[in-house]
Amino acid sequence: MTGIFKAYDVRGSYPDELDETMAGKIGYAFARVLKNSRIVIGRDVRLSSPALARAFTGGYTAAGGAVTDIGMVSTPLLYYAIIEGEFDGGVMVTASHLPGEMNGFKLCRGNAVPLSSDTGLPELEQIARGLPPIPLVASSNSPENTGMTERYLAKLAGYVQGQRALTIVVDAGDGAAGPELSRLFDRVPAWNLIPLNREPDGRFPHHGANPFVGGAARELEERVPAERADMGVAFDGDADRCLFVDEQGRQVPPDIVTALIAEFFLAREPRARILYDLRSSRVVAETIQHLGGTAIRCRVGHAFIKAQMREERAPFAGELSGHYYFRDLGFIDCGLMAMIAMANVLSMNGKPLSSLVRPLLKYRSTGELNLQVEQKDAILDSLANKYRDAKIDRLDGLTVEYDTWWFNLRSSNTEPVIRLNLEAETESLLNQKKEEILGVILGADPSMHLKTE
Repeated sequence: MTGIFKAYDVRGSYPDELDETMAGKIGYAFARVLKNSRIVIGRDVRLSSPALARAFTGGYTAAGGAVTDIGMVSTPLLYYAIIEGEFDGGVMVTASHLPGEMNGFKLCRGNAVPLSSDTGLPELEQIARGLPPIPLVASSNSPENTGMTERYLAKLAGYVQGQRALTIVVDAGDGAAGPELSRLFDRVPAWNLIPLNREPDGRFPHHGANPFVGGAARELEERVPAERADMGVAFDGDADRCLFVDEQGRQVPPDIVTALIAEFFLAREPRARILYDLRSSRVVAETIQHLGGTAIRCRVGHAFIKAQMREERAPFAGELSGHYYFRDLGFIDCGLMAMIAMANVLSMNGKPLSSLVRPLLKYRSTGELNLQVEQKDAILDSLANKYRDAKIDRLDGLTVEYDTWWFNLRSSNTEPVIRLNLEAETESLLNQKKEEILGVILGADPSMHLKTE
C-alpha cells in the first residue's frame, strides 16, 4: 500500500493499485484523521473517478463523517469549495496530469490545507493499512447543487483588470477545465475564447492529461498564430496547472511565467514577498529583486509551497511544473487564475507576449532531465564532494551554485526518478557542465539512464 502514498497525495493505477476497496479504507481513515468532520468531495473526468468517489464517500460516512458531493469539478474549484463552504476538509478524486488509467486523492483539512508526508498522510496510511474491507454505507453519491461553481467563477472574473480586447486560444485537454472556461469567458466580454478539446472525456483522446509532454501542446502552438491570437493556454487534467504559448506559437517556460506574473503582483503590492521553486531560472529572483520585491526560494511541491506562502503571507508563488499559487484565493494553485494573471500582464503592458518574454531569456537551461538510478545517496555525496568549493544547500535535494552556472538534483515526489535542472550563462558552458555532471552520476551509479517520455 505504501507505494500509492506519495509526498502530498495518493496515486496509483486503477484498479491494480487503487480500487474501490482501497478507496473505502482511505475514506474511513480520512474520517478518523479529521475526527469524523464535515467534508466536500469533487472528482475529475477520469472513467474510474465516479466509482472511487462513491467508495471513498461510503468509507467516510461509515466512520461517522458527513460528505457533500459537488460532482465533476476542477481541483481549484474543490479547494475553493472547502474554503467558501467552511468545510472541515475535502478530497479531490484525481490523478492530475498522469495518464487516464491512473487515479488518486488529494486530501485537505479546512481552508484547503493539504495533507502531506509532513502533516497527516503517514497517519492516514497507517490507519488504512490496518483496516479490513469497509462495509460501506449505501450512498448514491448524487452531486448537490451548492452554487459553488458560479461563486467561484464570479470571484475569478473579479480579478480581471482592464478591458483590453484579447483573443485567447485555450486547450482544455478533454479535462475538468472545459465546463468552467466558457462560463468564465462569458463574464469577460472583452475576451474572445477559441476553445480546443473543451468537452470532458476521461479517455483523453486528443492528447495526454499533461500538456507539457509528448507533443501535447502542438495543436495549441499551431492554432495560436493561425488565429492571430494574443496567447494560448493549455490545462492539465484537473486544471490546477497550465502551459502558456506566446502569439508566435512558442511555449513560455513556466519560470518565466512566474517572473511575469510576479511583476504584475509587485505593481499592486510593492515590496511583496514572492516565492519561486528552487529549480527556477536565476532570472526569476533577479526580476523580483529588480522590481523591489523579496524573492524567496522554496521546496518543490504544492503542500510545501502553500505552507511557506502562509508563513510569508506571500501574494504569489510559481513552480517550474506550471503550478501558480495565489494568496487571495486561499493560497491555492489555480490554472484559471494564472490565465487571468497573464491576461492582466498583457493588458498592463500593451505589448505582445513574445516581447515581454524575450529579455527574460538570459540564460541557457537543460530543462528538467529525469534520471532513473538506484544509488541516490551515493550520487548526491559524489556531486557534493566534486563541487565542494561551490555554494551548496540541501533545501530540496542538492543545489550547487557558481557565479556562471548552477544545478539542482532532487528526488521526484511523484515518480521513481531523480530530476536534474542545470542553468548556465552560455550554451557551451551548459553543455560542458551537463556532460561533467552526468559523468559524475554515472560513476556513482552505473545503472543510471535518462528517462524519456
